[in-house]
Parts: sequence; structure tokens; C-alpha cells
Amino acid sequence: MDNEIPTDMWIYYCARQLKLHWRTVDPEQLQELAADLARDPVLRDLSPMAAAARFLEPVTRPVT
Repeated sequence: MDNEIPTDMWIYYCARQLKLHWRTVDPEQLQELAADLARDPVLRDLSPMAAAARFLEPVTRPVT
């Protein structure tokens, strides 16, 4: 459980992780997306990096 991480730091690290996938997206938009993800209790219980990875699963999962 990463609820011990202050929300602003959680959002910062989540947005940073999202930026690794979406390099051309405006960082402000990624901050907004990370803030939305932080409101999801299931994702908020994960580390910011794990939450970003879970959110990105549909677009990063290999096609079978």
C-alpha cells in the first residue's frame, strides 16, 4: 500500500512513468491523468509506477 506517499508525490512519479510511454504528450496533461488515477482507490493502493503500468496494460500488452 502506497497511501503513505503524499498524493502530490504519487502524482509526480506516476506522471513521470507515463511520460516514459507517451514522450510527446504535454507533461501537464500527464499530471492531470496521474491525478485522475490517484482518485481510483485500487490504483492509489499501488506504487505510482505500478499504477501507471496497470493503466497502460491495454496499450502495452503484446498482441496474441
